[in-house]
Amino acid sequence: MSTPTRKPIMTLYSGYDDPYSHASRIVLFEKDVDCHIEYLNQSEAPEVLADLNPYFETPTLIDRELVLYSSTLINEYLDERLPHPPLMPVDPVNRARARLMVRRVYRDWTRLLPVCTGTNAKKATEARQIIRDGLTALSPVFSSQRYLLGEEYSLVDCYMAALLWRLPNAGIELPKQAKPVMQYAQRLFSRPAFNDSLSEIERGLRDKKSA
Repeated sequence: MSTPTRKPIMTLYSGYDDPYSHASRIVLFEKDVDCHIEYLNQSEAPEVLADLNPYFETPTLIDRELVLYSSTLINEYLDERLPHPPLMPVDPVNRARARLMVRRVYRDWTRLLPVCTGTNAKKATEARQIIRDGLTALSPVFSSQRYLLGEEYSLVDCYMAALLWRLPNAGIELPKQAKPVMQYAQRLFSRPAFNDSLSEIERGLRDKKSA
């Protein structure tokens, strides 16, 4: 009798509410990985990650002897390590396009989230406008397809889900012309893996705004 194959056991050191860690948690749950998630706050990270990550940053993934940091590296590794369901296109051209879109999400919008909640009111207003305008410009895409790269859910959507979930907490309300983006967001939020990925603090980001 053959022994059932066990899923790989991994450990992800994750922030409680940062979008980079959140994107990696979404990927893990989409892949249905047997993974232990260890939540760290900023004061705990340097001590816990001292021998694992020279930057003491979350997310940090351990898979047997391999240690990875940086959300983009972790997520692509998970997609290659656990290919079902696939979250990246198979062909090189579309994989490159997906990577460019991930970079755009991070550089143009996600990195501005802390500015939106910071103490500099002028910079916060400017950051909110950049994110609002950028996402609104994506609206025509969702008039003809369900997800950012087409009809299939992809790695890019994991990053977008982490971003879109945080808009109310960042003080960003999308205009009416961005309704397709809001409908897209609800498709992302309704996925079981997304719900499972949320930390208690992340659930509270929406609860506070709806209270």
